[in-house]
Amino acid sequence: MFGPVNITGGLLVFPVSYVINDCVCEVWGYARARLLIWTGFAMNFLFVMFGAIADAIPGAPYWSGDAGFHAVFGLAPRIAAASFLAFLVGSFINAYVMSRMKVRSAGRNFSARAIVSTVFGETADSIIFFPLALLGVVPLSQMPSLIISQVVLKTLYEIIVLPVTIRVVRLTKRHEGEDVYDRDTDYRIFKF
Repeated sequence: MFGPVNITGGLLVFPVSYVINDCVCEVWGYARARLLIWTGFAMNFLFVMFGAIADAIPGAPYWSGDAGFHAVFGLAPRIAAASFLAFLVGSFINAYVMSRMKVRSAGRNFSARAIVSTVFGETADSIIFFPLALLGVVPLSQMPSLIISQVVLKTLYEIIVLPVTIRVVRLTKRHEGEDVYDRDTDYRIFKF
């Protein structure tokens, strides 16, 4: 809690994935963003699997840090599954909205597209993650405020870093000579 606002650790790191997703989708298009999303998912899955394996291995008899190690790497399957599903749905919605808005706006208004796509993606992510991961742990009455505060704070994060994001996108487009418009794009998430 930060005053009346519920804050999670994911608020510190997770919004960066949406900023990167926006940059990749803006410069190289939805197909590259799709590859990035699946790569991020695979890396997250591997990290969780290796953490679970490491957690299952008994600690050395002289080591007293087992409880802390288990607290970090004993990720509950429910939380991991909620995280995986929420990440995929939210990231694909973010990329889809960004891509479609770019075509409809003829590439104008990057700032608005980045913010709107983040609102849609983060909303989907939070609506999926928090109930699946925390229902029964967090009181049901607190769930809406938790979801809303996360969406608002992650969107504010996007707005705060937007000047840097705009600069990165401009420099990348100039350096790479790319600016993909997804006019005939197949938006299926399982197309590789």
